[in-house]
Amino acid sequence: MFRRFFRHIKEGFFGVFRHLGMALSSASAVMITLILIGLFLIVTLNLYDMTKTIEDSISISVLIEKGDEDSHETIEEQILKIDGVKSVTYRTPEEEFDYYLETQGSDELRTFYEEYRDDNPFRGNILVEVESGSQMAYVKEEIMKIANVDEVADGGANTYTLLDMLDSIRLFGGILVAALCLLAIYLVYNTIKITIASRADEIWIMRNVGAKNGYVRAPFLVEGIIIGFLGAIIPMILAVVVYYYIYGEMNGSLFGAFYLIEPMPFALYIAGILGLTGIVVGFIGSYVSVCKYLRLKR
Repeated sequence: MFRRFFRHIKEGFFGVFRHLGMALSSASAVMITLILIGLFLIVTLNLYDMTKTIEDSISISVLIEKGDEDSHETIEEQILKIDGVKSVTYRTPEEEFDYYLETQGSDELRTFYEEYRDDNPFRGNILVEVESGSQMAYVKEEIMKIANVDEVADGGANTYTLLDMLDSIRLFGGILVAALCLLAIYLVYNTIKITIASRADEIWIMRNVGAKNGYVRAPFLVEGIIIGFLGAIIPMILAVVVYYYIYGEMNGSLFGAFYLIEPMPFALYIAGILGLTGIVVGFIGSYVSVCKYLRLKR
């Protein structure tokens, strides 16, 4: 068994070197596709991280009825029992007043509003963070049922529009990466198919002397894996080098507002994903092509 296993590996390497031009052509096609996959993977994962940061910063504001601020602990306990609630934070009327002053753009305005501190118009406010933006509407409805809650604010329709947009961005990125993976599989499939067609006589002789389909198929699968890995080497190196360069040039942030994912170990993860993707698409492309030629069902 071990002798046969290593023989298949040896035959796979020999097959690549015997048809080196065709193998390098296929590896180049895979390389270009994996470079695109790596690029979109970096962009997509950073967008995902940014959108999750934005989504996590969106919270529900729960205003307690005037004069019932002392009931905030009871309200908090009831809110935490609602499915989808991540955390709650209570801000006293004084803290709300301080927060409002911080949002003012000039010292003159802060000084002007400071005179109204003794007649503080703000009420106790409970900030509620949800585990997912899709749960916000449900959590809001449940909070409104709690006693001594005067008002529940979630930003209105604009908030839900933003959440839908963030979901669409993440979905689009995932679809694009998946489409590029399918393209890489198709490229390997076509190349292996041409290789098999050029070696039809060799395969015919092997089958006539009693070789089973698995025995015939194994070297081609090894070739596909080798081609996929060869095509992944340069994209893996570029993923690390280019991301470090971009991160440094942009000082780790986008427009100074959104932080990029730190290069280590993110760049190594991307490189590992590209290497694994190259091996998988090479194997799948080769497997589909060989099985089709040998008239086998997957």
